[in-house]
Amino acid sequence: MAEDVITTTGIAHHGAGRLPSVDVDSFNVELKDDEGFLGDRASKGAFRKIIDRWRKPLRKTGEDPFGDVPSDKISKKVLDDMLVGADTEASAIVHSAIEDFAQELAYVTRRFLKSKAWAKTERIVVGGGFRDSRLGELAIARTEIILRAEDFKIEMVPIRFHPDEAALIGALHLAPSWIFEGYDSILAVDIGGTNIRCGVVETRAKKAADLSRAAVWKSELWRHADDEPSRESAVKRLVKMLENLIKAAHEEGFRLAPFIGIACPGVIREDGGIEKGAQNLPGNWESSKFNLPASLVEAIPTIGDHDTAVLIHNDGVVQGLAEVPFMQDVERWGVLTIGTGLGNARFTNRRKHNGKGEKKNSEKK
Repeated sequence: MAEDVITTTGIAHHGAGRLPSVDVDSFNVELKDDEGFLGDRASKGAFRKIIDRWRKPLRKTGEDPFGDVPSDKISKKVLDDMLVGADTEASAIVHSAIEDFAQELAYVTRRFLKSKAWAKTERIVVGGGFRDSRLGELAIARTEIILRAEDFKIEMVPIRFHPDEAALIGALHLAPSWIFEGYDSILAVDIGGTNIRCGVVETRAKKAADLSRAAVWKSELWRHADDEPSRESAVKRLVKMLENLIKAAHEEGFRLAPFIGIACPGVIREDGGIEKGAQNLPGNWESSKFNLPASLVEAIPTIGDHDTAVLIHNDGVVQGLAEVPFMQDVERWGVLTIGTGLGNARFTNRRKHNGKGEKKNSEKK
């Protein structure tokens, strides 16, 4: 039975609260107010609704600079161009939307910061596809200014790696330390409601032991939302993508570790199952009879000469882990990922990348 397959390395369980470099204080928190889930107020869709609201009065007079294009179909590049373009009305719409969205993001962030799990957070990294635009960067900066004006001592910074690659690189920080002694790369998977992306991630540990120079060497992308596959078909496609990458890595001469790190939406159980939050994935991924890590180990039992180990964690957590090397000047930090929803995770550093070993955490839950 797939459920009986051992998938982890022994250093951490799936969805672990303690990882090699950080304690995961919370993730996938679903805060609510009178209007519903707070994440819905600071999502990609929320921004598009704000754009639409500002376009409405101009539509009445036939002067909408975006014409008949629906707000959710306007590309981020077009919006970025409008910011500095000659059309002042279009620019004003985008600037107004940025301000309104920043106010919403500040409201949501404020609620997180006032929660027990996010107490004393010093810095928040903002990831997700919205960050990959000038308008996203401006909204993040404006949010920080709003919060600082209210005496919140918080930094808001865009994630450093490209949003398409951050979760793949973050998977390195799920891996046990021995990975970086005998191997130079791992397999990583980022599962989303629209896409599944797999990649070979180079550690580049010889250039930077803290993994700050890590990079995606090769990746494959599948837009499963276009195909609407069954769960079983999706897993088969994922296995095929991983097999292609294993072959390519070996042909290139990489020393590929027998380890697969997975970022996946939802609350991850210790056995690798998904408790909730996977409703946008193809098929029923929350079934007690389905276990993705076990399915992958059965399909790919070895990588090179060693048994395959798989570790799965929440996608917001894994995306945030890409920032571990750059968070060593603070102790408590978080991540918000702006996409279809608002992913979130809060971390406390437990080991500095300076050879001094584990950092004491007097406030560990």
